[in-house]
Amino acid sequence: MLYSKSTPEQKRVKLREILSSGTLQQFPGAFSPLSARLIEEKGFPGVYISGAVLANDLGLPDIGLTTLTEVATRAGQIARMTDLPAIVDADTGFGEAMNVARSVQELENAGLAGCHIEDQVNPKRCGHLDGKAVVDLDTALQRIRAAADARRDPNFLVMARTDVRAADGLEAAVERAKALVDAGADAIFPEAMASLEEFAAIRGAVDVPILANMTEFGKSRLFTRDELAGIGVNLVIYPVTLLRIAMGAAERTLDTIRADGTQEAEVENMLTRSRLYELVDYEAYNRFDTGVFNFQVPGRY
Repeated sequence: MLYSKSTPEQKRVKLREILSSGTLQQFPGAFSPLSARLIEEKGFPGVYISGAVLANDLGLPDIGLTTLTEVATRAGQIARMTDLPAIVDADTGFGEAMNVARSVQELENAGLAGCHIEDQVNPKRCGHLDGKAVVDLDTALQRIRAAADARRDPNFLVMARTDVRAADGLEAAVERAKALVDAGADAIFPEAMASLEEFAAIRGAVDVPILANMTEFGKSRLFTRDELAGIGVNLVIYPVTLLRIAMGAAERTLDTIRADGTQEAEVENMLTRSRLYELVDYEAYNRFDTGVFNFQVPGRY
C-alpha cells in the first residue's frame, strides 16, 4: 500500500549487488509510477527512467529542455512506487560541475538508486540521432568527478554515459570510457554502439559494469539478452519501449472511437478494471478503511 517498503539506501545496496552478480540485468523503462509497479510484478530486477520519456511525456523533444526539478520530482514519484532500484537519466547534469553536484544530491533526496550523466554539449539530443556534439575530455571528467564527490551515500551509482562514438569513433569512445572510470564513474554507458563487437571493445577496456541501450529505431540492432550477456554486458535498458507501445495503443483506440463512435472494439485489448485495481492494491487500502473498497467490481471491466 502507498509506497515502497524498501528505503532508498536499501535499493542502492541492491543495485550494487545485482550489477556485481555476473549476470545480465534487464531494466525496462517506466513512463509512470504505475508502470514501475508493473515492471516489478513481472519479475524484472530494476527500473530505468529515461530523460527522453520524461521530456516526451511533457510534450517536449529530448533536447535538454527539462529542468532538474521536473526530472527529480517525476523520477522520485516513479522510484517510490517500487521496491526495485531505479536509475534515472540525468542528461548532462543540468549544467556544469557545480550544477552536476547539486543534481546528484537532489536525485539522492528523491530516492533514486543511481543516475547517468553524459558528455554531450547543450542543447543535447537523443543519443541515436546524427549531429551530436560532445564536450572536451576535461569537461566530461569534471562532471563525473563532481557527481562522485557530491553524493552522500557511497552506494548511489554514478554512471558515465559517453556519446563520443558517434563524433570521433570507437577508439575515442574506448579511451574516454577509461578516463571516465579513472575520474570516478561506477559504470559506463557507451551510447549508440553499432555492433556487438563495439560493445565488446568497451567491455574489454574497463573493469566496471557497462550498459547497453536497446532503444527501438536507433543505431543498434535490438540485440537479445543472450547476445549481450555473451559479451559481458551487465545491464540492458529498454528506455522508451513501454511509452511507445502505450501511445501506439492510445492512438489506435482514439482512431477507433473516431471511426466507430465507440471504443467497443478496443475493450478486449484494455487493462481491465479489476486488473487496474489489483495493480494499485485497492484492497489493501480497505484494511485501513472498510468504506474504501466495499463494492463489487464489474466482471467485464
